[in-house]
Amino acid sequence: MGNSRVSLRWVAQQAGVSPATVSRVSRGSATVSPELRERVLRIIEESGYRPNHLGRALAETRHGALGLVFPGLSGPYFSELLQGFEEEVQESGDSMFLLASHSHSETDTRVIDLAGRVDGLAILAGTVSDAALEQVARQVRLVVMCARERGAHTTVTMDNTTFGALARHLLVEHGYRRLAFVGNPDGSPDVTSRWEAFLGAHREAGVVPPAEPVRVGLQQSDGIIAAQQILDGGQRPDAVMCANDETALGLVLNALGRGLRVPDDLAVTGFDDMDMAAMVRPGLTTVRQPIRELATTTARLLADGEPRVTRHITLPTRLVLRESCGCRPAAAGPSDN
Repeated sequence: MGNSRVSLRWVAQQAGVSPATVSRVSRGSATVSPELRERVLRIIEESGYRPNHLGRALAETRHGALGLVFPGLSGPYFSELLQGFEEEVQESGDSMFLLASHSHSETDTRVIDLAGRVDGLAILAGTVSDAALEQVARQVRLVVMCARERGAHTTVTMDNTTFGALARHLLVEHGYRRLAFVGNPDGSPDVTSRWEAFLGAHREAGVVPPAEPVRVGLQQSDGIIAAQQILDGGQRPDAVMCANDETALGLVLNALGRGLRVPDDLAVTGFDDMDMAAMVRPGLTTVRQPIRELATTTARLLADGEPRVTRHITLPTRLVLRESCGCRPAAAGPSDN
């Protein structure tokens, strides 16, 4: 029979691991190393511990739940983010609460209320106010995703400087001199970082950048709107760099519908490397970012981390060169693996 006096936290302390790791082992998770699994199982066997998720949560004044706050479910980016977060939360044995803000005026209030019902919150940067972040951090563990600054809160973000490397590739390798940027930096830390990297690449290349970005959203329909503004607005740029793949694909569709050739008449690039980027013709040059890893790393920090330990993690990104920027298919192949 199991020993009801032995808690999950006690087992974790004896094994020198986090409570979430003990939960993974007891649930048969494949994400734990064989050596670690053997050590935890030995302590579980010797102590007679038997997991009881609901009872454990009540005894330790825990909710047994983690929360994710993000703008909404539109597009493949947020779908991938949600799947990655859910996958890791299941491994930790917790439940999951979702809050899609949809730019709601009462988002701060709703997020603070959610913080009272979970043990940790993951919040996409720019979704709530700084004041709300501070209040949430006083209540529960907090991880801010895609934050621009390494502040007082734990963050997990992407290396957006690769967008600058892509801009330099267009300016130097292809010799393009008129580049346009599609994306709205206002309210989006990621887009702001990519716009700044875009400007920095122009400074390094000694090329005058455009005065302003083409300020549209991040959906495919926004790419079509951006194409109309760019292609109907006078002198056509040599290349258009979009803040994400969805807008890039919308822009390509509009350009092709006008009889333009990509990249001969207009080069186009994106950011994300969503599945469709490799399937369209011409293949979309982009920057690959590990969206699922962003979500799983965030959830793991919430499940394993200590409340007052602050960490800052930047995940690597890399160029994926395909035909839409003017690279030949043979050159694009090795970068596409």
